[in-house]
Amino acid sequence: MAESTSPFPYLEAVVGFMLVMYVFETYLDIRQHAALKLSSLPAPLKGVVSQEKFEKARAYSLEKSQFHFVHAAVSIVEEAAILLLGLLPWLWLETEVFLGQLGLDSQNEILHTLIFLGATTLWSQVIELPFALYSTFVIEARHGFNKQTIWLFFRDMLMGLGLMVAVGPPIVAAIIIIVQKGGPYLALYLWAFMLVLSLVLMALYPILIAPLFNKFTPLPEGELRGKIEQLASSLKFPLKKLFVIDGSTRSSHSNAYMYGFYNSKRIVLYDTLISQCKNEDEVVAVIAHELGHWKLSHTTYSFLAMQVLTLLQFGGYTFVRNSSDLFRSFGFTSKPVLIGLILFQHTIMPLQHLVSFCLNLVSRAFEFQADAFARKLGYAVPLRAGLIKLQEENLSAMNTDPWYSAYHYSHPPLVERLQALDMATKKSE
Repeated sequence: MAESTSPFPYLEAVVGFMLVMYVFETYLDIRQHAALKLSSLPAPLKGVVSQEKFEKARAYSLEKSQFHFVHAAVSIVEEAAILLLGLLPWLWLETEVFLGQLGLDSQNEILHTLIFLGATTLWSQVIELPFALYSTFVIEARHGFNKQTIWLFFRDMLMGLGLMVAVGPPIVAAIIIIVQKGGPYLALYLWAFMLVLSLVLMALYPILIAPLFNKFTPLPEGELRGKIEQLASSLKFPLKKLFVIDGSTRSSHSNAYMYGFYNSKRIVLYDTLISQCKNEDEVVAVIAHELGHWKLSHTTYSFLAMQVLTLLQFGGYTFVRNSSDLFRSFGFTSKPVLIGLILFQHTIMPLQHLVSFCLNLVSRAFEFQADAFARKLGYAVPLRAGLIKLQEENLSAMNTDPWYSAYHYSHPPLVERLQALDMATKKSE
């Protein structure tokens, strides 16, 4: 008589891994918190960053760290409870009943999925709202960063939900139809759909969506604009428009980015970046760094890597999507498309953490390369000054734990970037 095999305990394995990762990441957080408590600047920043700025950055980083401990603890309890108490299958059944009460077809998977997503999104918003409010109007405000009103905060939140309601249903419906009719080429169809969707959103976001939240104005004629255009021209960067964004309406944090396809590129500067840097050369040096990513094809490599990973993920999903054991382990008696995607994401969490870590390593290498690119263009001194100024004005952590930064940071800490710049400069001399 053949021995019966017990189904693999997917639920227990997923929750167990979540707890293991929570313990590991909390250990890293404790190490980072200890580094943040150090009362002296790291050696490379002594005499470079003022003691006043260091103390402000230290206080800001410590408060954010303490807040993160609470947020992470609440999140792990919430996530584990949702899975262990079977709240997902319960909500799936309840939304089916709700559809029937509305007089709609409860067997229509697209309608059922949209109602389910609406309920989970509402729950997520309610749970996260107190944390978002405290972070914005207590921590950020206390340290001089928050510039938005409570009205603007809720306006942004409601506008984001409105966009989700407008854009989400057709995307969800398309995915469900593709899965239902995909056949043996399902993974390829899903990947192709997501590729086209990402390209469309990349094209539409800066034109239709971003202006709903921020005001984009052309950078006025002057020395700064002239230097940026000259730099772009020397690198044959197809700069079509140069904008300033009113980031100061929401925060004092600063940034700069570029976007666009092929021969129609745009550069966006936060108004806070312009106001924080001492002179135009520091801003231009930051742009030189960003153009280094373009010139060295970092954006292209990252995009291609994400496409490969997406295709592999969909391949894995098609392999397990019909596994009755997977659905039963989480308490589901049917196999809806969306639920299959959610459960699959849970089951590949170990691989996702590993891939995320590897991508961070690659991203850090790209940052060093972009710094080196700006240095070779002659911007070593203003880039160094600009990086220090941004670190000071953003009150970024001056002391970082090496384990924590290696695991979490996609950008190298300031100390490492300055050391790499200085070492390369000395070698060239």
